[in-house]
Amino acid sequence: MRIIEKETSFQLDKASAVAIGKFDGIHRGHQSLLRHVLEQKEKGLRAVVFTFDPSPAVLFSGRSLPELTTKEEKRKLFEELGIDVLIEYPLDFTTAAMPAADFIGKVLAGQIKTAYIAAGTDLSFGKEGKGDTALLQKCAATYGYRTEIIEKVTYEGREISSSYVREAVKAGDMETAAKLIGEAYSVRGVVAHGKKLGRRLGMPTVNLLPEKEKLLPPFGVYFSEVVIEEDPGERVYRGTTNIGCKPTVNNEEQVGVETYLYDFAQEIYGKEITVRLFSFHRPEMKFASVEELKKQMAADIARGRYYGFGH
Repeated sequence: MRIIEKETSFQLDKASAVAIGKFDGIHRGHQSLLRHVLEQKEKGLRAVVFTFDPSPAVLFSGRSLPELTTKEEKRKLFEELGIDVLIEYPLDFTTAAMPAADFIGKVLAGQIKTAYIAAGTDLSFGKEGKGDTALLQKCAATYGYRTEIIEKVTYEGREISSSYVREAVKAGDMETAAKLIGEAYSVRGVVAHGKKLGRRLGMPTVNLLPEKEKLLPPFGVYFSEVVIEEDPGERVYRGTTNIGCKPTVNNEEQVGVETYLYDFAQEIYGKEITVRLFSFHRPEMKFASVEELKKQMAADIARGRYYGFGH
């Protein structure tokens, strides 16, 4: 997959099918858009995703906002789906002021060679967000592309959106989050060295430090699964994951995602892993002693081994 970032003067050399959006969470609604674009790839068009970096919300608020999917996570997901080109168009107060009609003519038609656009019903773009699906359709004949308006996907009578997913994650409702995304909510990163407390307690864990912009569910213990990247392929292990700052043994504010893997005894420092969070088990707690912590960890691990089997 080609990634175009920090550049406004790029030029594609082949007719493209384009999906435009922020794609935070890449939930089932986003996946519907992407499927339409990938169908056009099978007909000979280049599959393109167009996003702004940073997002308009970040630019106009002046502060970073927690994301369901970080930039690196999005890149990996788009590549796995079969997207050919990901455009992370630099958004600043100059590019944000581009009139919507100019964006269509210069960027979509001129630079991307757009032949097909999959657009959600709530799409907005251009100066003051005045560009919408009606404008796309109005300009279609002029620039020779086709626009397909994709209806919202719903779950339990509500439109699936990044806000809906975010609500579920913030509440620790991983089951609903999974229904909205189509798979378990996950945290991705490189296995780092921790303080090896789990090893000393006879319950070794793998540790990753999430990117600071990653939205995490409430601190606590989750039943999980860990995907370990291999070359080639991957390995998958069931796990029990603690998200938080380990208050019993740690006075630091560093947030970690620490997972005990069942039936696993290997060193994987430096490897990329994905932790899929299936279900919230209990909140983070401070214990009176390390011995009490050990006892609770053992109980958590015992319960987690059988999660999903008639629990």
